[in-house]
Amino acid sequence: MRLATLRDGTRDGALIVVLTDGASYRSARSVSPTMQAALDDWERCEPLLRALAEGDGDALPLDLTALHSPLPRAYEWIDGSAYLNHVRLVRKARGAEPPPTLETDPLIYQGGSGTFLGPRDPMPLLNPLWGLDFESEVAVVLGDTPAQTAASDAAPYVRLLMLVNDVTLRNLIPDELAKGFGFFCAKPSTAFSPFAITPDELGDAWRDGRVHLRLQTELDGVLVGDTDAGPEMHFSFFDLIAHITKSRAFTAGTILGSGTVSNVDPARGFSCLAEQRTREVLASGKATTPFLVDGQVVRIHMSDAAGRNLFGDIQQRVVSA
Repeated sequence: MRLATLRDGTRDGALIVVLTDGASYRSARSVSPTMQAALDDWERCEPLLRALAEGDGDALPLDLTALHSPLPRAYEWIDGSAYLNHVRLVRKARGAEPPPTLETDPLIYQGGSGTFLGPRDPMPLLNPLWGLDFESEVAVVLGDTPAQTAASDAAPYVRLLMLVNDVTLRNLIPDELAKGFGFFCAKPSTAFSPFAITPDELGDAWRDGRVHLRLQTELDGVLVGDTDAGPEMHFSFFDLIAHITKSRAFTAGTILGSGTVSNVDPARGFSCLAEQRTREVLASGKATTPFLVDGQVVRIHMSDAAGRNLFGDIQQRVVSA
């Protein structure tokens, strides 16, 4: 099942079910007005939403430009860094060593969750000197998840999956981290895919708390990343859930990200400019790939083995503000 949120002039939009063709939809207002309301009452709503998606009622044409993020705002947006190749590369870029617990203790930060960007919204370029970058990721949306959930017990709490553009201001990170209190201003509003999908949509590609499919990133129409999201995800989503629930519970609608999808093989390309720049520095002593500038377009998408675009495209143009 694929769900989305239609912009309707309200803050949280209107929940819709997206049909198999990805080009039409049915209103879900008879079941739940919003995505968050459905997540709050998932046991009742989920079978009704499935029936709506699989029924024979009239469908409306879907305009992807009319969609907001599946959750236009969320109680919490938590992002990990589960691909250790990414951690090692970006740390090298700023001359920092990875933590000694890199392979045993997940890296997690908490981002802002009140002003998500829609999948076709512009990426604001507030200051070119800040180093605007994209980060292509996968995320899960949780149901009510109790404290101290073990990784082995985490699967039932994953309600939905989405793709992510975790927008980052690279040049603000070093000074913020030097203060020892996180990189708050370096993480502006995040964008998510048009569709949030239930795990069964992935079939066998969803296993062990990982998505075993290629995540593709294009910059100005050129494929720059064809990364495999499965094997090199060191910490699974189930591991990340176990980590974040160590000391507290999480409410339905919490979004948990994988971190930038990254592969050791450079032939797979990159899911953020920072990785490419680091590889250039390691090879020649100098980064030659610039950060994003006005007018560039980032596209992030993922298809299944049959070629079906599962989540719809995140497609954003950089716009000077």
